[in-house]
Amino acid sequence: MTSYRQPGTVLTDLSFTVPLDHARPGGEQIQVFAREVVAAGKTAADLPWLVYLQGGPGFGSPRPAGRESWLNRALNDYRVLLLDQRGTGRSCPVNRRTLARLGRPQEQADYLARFRADAIVADAELIRKRLTGGRPWSILGQSFGGFCAVSYLSHAPEGLREAAITGGLPGLDVSADDVYRATYPLVAQKNAEHYARYPGDVQQAKDIARRLAADDVRRPDGARLTVEAFQSLGRMLGYSTGSHTLHYLLEDPFAGGGLSDDFLYQVQEWLTFSAGPMYALLHEACYAQRGATGWAAQRIRAEFGEFDAAAALDGDAPLLFTGEMIYPWMLENDPVLAPLAEAGEILAQRDSWPPLYDEARLRACDVPAAAAIYFDDMYVPRDFSVPTARAIRGLRPWITNEYDHDGLRVSEGKVLDRLIAMVRGNA
Repeated sequence: MTSYRQPGTVLTDLSFTVPLDHARPGGEQIQVFAREVVAAGKTAADLPWLVYLQGGPGFGSPRPAGRESWLNRALNDYRVLLLDQRGTGRSCPVNRRTLARLGRPQEQADYLARFRADAIVADAELIRKRLTGGRPWSILGQSFGGFCAVSYLSHAPEGLREAAITGGLPGLDVSADDVYRATYPLVAQKNAEHYARYPGDVQQAKDIARRLAADDVRRPDGARLTVEAFQSLGRMLGYSTGSHTLHYLLEDPFAGGGLSDDFLYQVQEWLTFSAGPMYALLHEACYAQRGATGWAAQRIRAEFGEFDAAAALDGDAPLLFTGEMIYPWMLENDPVLAPLAEAGEILAQRDSWPPLYDEARLRACDVPAAAAIYFDDMYVPRDFSVPTARAIRGLRPWITNEYDHDGLRVSEGKVLDRLIAMVRGNA
């Protein structure tokens, strides 16, 4: 263990050995990393644990600098564990280099299939028993971390003292097709709001798209910047400041008769999967509970003609940006994903996914829980979250339009404070 200090906090790096496949506890083992954060002056206190489950899938836990964001509120009451979920951060990271050792795409896909929410929960349970001596702990799940929290409530509620979820109540029995049929209209609405706020961006977006359609434009890393890739910048529209960020990106994209280096570098930062390859590889799989997802986002997109870039460029309609959708061409086009494209295809066609949630156990759950459901959430539709909130016996929902999907991060602890009060029955 390594401990060090930051302003107002003491941090300790921890590592745990867990089975790759929890159904075979004596088989291959992997390392899972977590970081303990405790308020300075409380290191010896008998504080309850709060485990943070990050959004994604595929991204490591936050790397804090002192008592920032929601962590400031959490440290008043808890000893916080920032868990790098398996495959992320320092927890046996998944990328083109680490997966190369497995050889063929089929072996890579079989390995990746063990990195979903059910395995993350099983990891957490092993870690809990080692850290707490068997006492239950609290969890905070953001976005995909909320999906993990619902899986935790389904499969190991005995390990939980309480649960807080923000922007992450999944539909219990919805397919990836259902998710995209619900989210494409939400993304279209976000586009409409953006263009109403910044009407000049309608022409700017079309001008950029026409240049991309006419020329072979490359990102600095060599990936081709196509019109479809440009449209995928709309993922940022679900964040509290995303519309403004997109506007500033669009306002000055050209230099010397072409797209500027600054524009291309900024676009690359948004579009590369270098920080989280698993986000692309397992994104649709985080919805799969029985059959294959079969590139649901690509298939369902055909049902929404307003996202057809060619039609927009030939007509008067605005070019619509897409949202949190993963398309097969992303794996083929991105240098960090291209070596894994065949494994991604195998995962998309995999039809043997086990269930992630147990509705019967959720209806009998007695773990105190609360969830923030963001009314205009572009990523996790409230039309799925509200029925799930009703299905979990111990859960109290808070439906709000005060925040977007990143409310936990931007609210300076207000969202977490509200959820803690709800869990304790004080709100």
